[in-house]
Parts: sequence; structure tokens; C-alpha cells
Amino acid sequence: MIGDLVRRAAPQLLEPLGIGLDTAAEILVVVGASPERIKSEAALAKLAGISPVPTGSGMTSGRHRINHGGHRQLNAAIYRTVIVRMRFHQPTIDYVARRTAEGKTKREIIRCLKRYVIREVYRLLRPTPRPSLTAI
Repeated sequence: MIGDLVRRAAPQLLEPLGIGLDTAAEILVVVGASPERIKSEAALAKLAGISPVPTGSGMTSGRHRINHGGHRQLNAAIYRTVIVRMRFHQPTIDYVARRTAEGKTKREIIRCLKRYVIREVYRLLRPTPRPSLTAI
């Protein structure tokens, strides 16, 4: 039943690699019936607990950690998507290899990938603008 509901509500969520029925359902539960209430990709990231927060006080070396607030189930669903992509998606595998060579830790790479996935999800959820019907 959940599969039918997800396919009816947002079939575009099932197209990207790594986003399955459970992840798409969790995204739809969090976003609700009105995705237009989420004004930006950053707002969705904060809602999911994926927004970056600087580590330490003000004297950091540009490092960030993930905000530990937000919707934990959505965060876990995005994490599952990232793990699947790290294993089976060649562009993501290449990205991980490149960032590892740059000295990033696995945790930092996953943080960056989660932000990328939430950006992609936001674009898929954003309501398409309807043409205005103005009388001429």
C-alpha cells in the first residue's frame, strides 16, 4: 500500500539511485501535503538535521559537523541513500576516492554527500510553477 501511495504522490522521488520506497515515504511524511512551506534547500536540510554547524568556537579551521537536531528518521533515510550510493553509484565512488585523497574523513564525506542528496530531494519536491491564467 505504501508503494502505491508514494507512486501516486511523488513518483519522481523513486527515480534517483538509492532512494527506495521507504526513503521516499519518510520524505513525504516529513514534508507533508504542502511542500511549498519549505522555502529553501537549506530549510529542508535543517528540518532533516543535515545542516552544517561549525565545529568548536569561532577559531575553527573551516571544519563542520552535522546539526544533531531535526527529524532523525529522515536523517537516517538520507544516510541509507548515501551508503547505497557510496557502494553502487560510480560518480559517488569517484567522489569518495577524490575526497579521501584530499584528506577528508569518511564522516566528513558522508556529511557532504547527505547535503548533496537533500539538495537533490528538494529539487524533486519543489512544486512546479503553474502558468498564470490572466485575461488579456
